[in-house]
Amino acid sequence: MSDKNIVYFDLETQRLASDVGGWGHKEKMGLSIGVTYSTAAGAYKIYNEAAASALADELRAADLVIGFNHVGFDLAVLQPYTMWDLPSQTVNLDLLVDLENRLGHRLKLESIATASLGVGKTADGLEAIKWWREGRIMEIAKYCAYDVKVTKAVHEFGRTHGHVKYLDRFSRPQEVAVDW
Repeated sequence: MSDKNIVYFDLETQRLASDVGGWGHKEKMGLSIGVTYSTAAGAYKIYNEAAASALADELRAADLVIGFNHVGFDLAVLQPYTMWDLPSQTVNLDLLVDLENRLGHRLKLESIATASLGVGKTADGLEAIKWWREGRIMEIAKYCAYDVKVTKAVHEFGRTHGHVKYLDRFSRPQEVAVDW
């Protein structure tokens, strides 16, 4: 797998779902910052809205795109910035979708990262939108890059150990087998 280019991916938006008429209008939420980590390049890239089509191109060129809720959310937000149908033009492993299929319910990245890695997220998407409105773009970029790093670490943990840990709704540690 070392010669494959895996691209870990996350993005933050300019607007809340409530600002655009609900979750059915993700394409109107607007990209504030997108971040990737490419295993081929061994580097992170940060994209602003003006570079959104280049972000879409990087995802399309990847052998595998890995994210957390990126198929149902991030790709829909990114879709207006490209002529390509991103879900059909990318090979994806959505960790949230995979875990939801295994468990029958959704998990938060925070729950998995805390239980598996001993570290949590640094903020949340609502705070990133607040930062966007305040013009604090570097804060968004740092937060989004950290989420990509956490997603990558969770994926690697699961691949190495054959399972990930998570905290259930009562904050009890649990484990689920994965075949990543």
